[in-house]
Parts: sequence; structure tokens; C-alpha cells
Amino acid sequence: MDAETDVEMAGDVTQDGLLDRRILLTQPRQGYRAGSDAILLAAAVTARPGQTVLDAGAGVGAVALCLALRCPDLVIRGLEIQPELAALGAGNIAANHMSARVGIVAGDIRQPPPDIGQTIFDHTVCNPPFYARGKGSPPPDPGKALAHGEGETPLQDWLAFCLRRTASGGTITVIHRSERLASLLSGLEKGAGDMVIFPLWAQPGTPAKRVIVQARVQGKGPTILHPGLCLHQADGSDTEQAHAVLRQGAPLDLSSAF
Repeated sequence: MDAETDVEMAGDVTQDGLLDRRILLTQPRQGYRAGSDAILLAAAVTARPGQTVLDAGAGVGAVALCLALRCPDLVIRGLEIQPELAALGAGNIAANHMSARVGIVAGDIRQPPPDIGQTIFDHTVCNPPFYARGKGSPPPDPGKALAHGEGETPLQDWLAFCLRRTASGGTITVIHRSERLASLLSGLEKGAGDMVIFPLWAQPGTPAKRVIVQARVQGKGPTILHPGLCLHQADGSDTEQAHAVLRQGAPLDLSSAF
């Protein structure tokens, strides 16, 4: 499920809806556009009231806003390298009346601003660029190319950043292409354990193209392969569980695997 376009706005942006339009999202008309991946990533986070969450690579704030809607007592901070997306994210936060507990700043994970780089968060979420440098043809839109391709910051650097910024006992939750699973696990095991691999199946009988991986910092437990979630039935309609998550904001239960 992609974002549902509510309003075709003038210029280079549209206003879209997530979670049955309970979240309004202004985002670029062209380039990277948030949708179901953001909802699924937010749904996988288990945090207690009063805890803090870092969204590394926050884009226009989709993950942070979906998480904040489901968990109203969290403080969430986002870091986004593209200033124009960070500015849209700040506007989205205000439009959804969440400025008191959600914020996004522009910056690079390689040299984060002090309020991010000197803070330890209870949990971290991340939707890093999907494609390794030199793999695949970059999209013609520069913003989309930056969002989809690793460029100067490989996946291992994203994971190392998340490990540095997350408290011992806290979780790191990442959504990525299944073909990058080995790299995800090898990067996270440098400081985390109790890992859960949560496949996202597009339809019954098809390979899982996406995975969510969640790891506990300083955890010592084994890696568990979760049954995961099938998103669509054979006729293309949402499964009951997917509908609950993508439309109604239900959580994904990864915690039982720890």
C-alpha cells in the first residue's frame, strides 16, 4: 500500500494520507515517496511511555509520525540528510499537531548535529538506502537517487551509527531488501543480539522481498526467524493482519520472539 493522495497541491509536492488519513503527509511529487514501508517499520517498534526514539534517515517524517500516533507518550527525533525533506518533515509534524514530542533536524549520520550525535536514545529505527553503491541504475531524480542509493555512506555505517546512538538493552529496528539480510545481520552483531528476522511476504507462495530486522543492543540471545507477515491475498487484497497494521495502526508483534 502506497500513500493515499488526498490533494494535488501546486508545485512539486502532494498531500497524502497514511493510516486511513489519520496522518497527513506533504511530500515531493517526484522522487522518494513514503508509504507502506514507513508504516510497517513504525509498527515494529516496541517502546514504553516516556522513552526516546531516533529515526535515522527520517525523510518527511512518515515513520516518526506513524509511531507517534500509535504511541502518544514517546519523544521521537529524526535526522535527515536532505534539508528540503527535513523542512517538509517539520511542516508535517506541525500539521499533525505533534511538535511537542516529535522533531526532525537536517544532518548527516557521518557528522550529526550535537543534539543527535551526543544523545543516547532508548530505541532507533532506520530505513536506510536500499542499494549498495554501484549496484543498479540510479533513478533520474536526484532526491530519489540519494534516498535509494548508499552513495558515500554504506549500510555498515548506518548500522554502526544506530549502535552508537542506542542505549544498552534498547532496540534497533531496520527495514530493508531481503537480499541485504546478510549485511544487516553482520553489521548489527557487532554490538547487538537477540535478533529477530521478520519477513514481509507480498503474497502467498512468493519470495519475501522485504525484511524487518530488530536487534537488542548488547543482547546475547540467538537470532530468530519469525513467521513474518503476508501483506496481500492471492487476489491482491490486503490480508486481515496487514489491513489492521496498514490501515488501523495495529502493532507488529516481534517482542514475543525475544
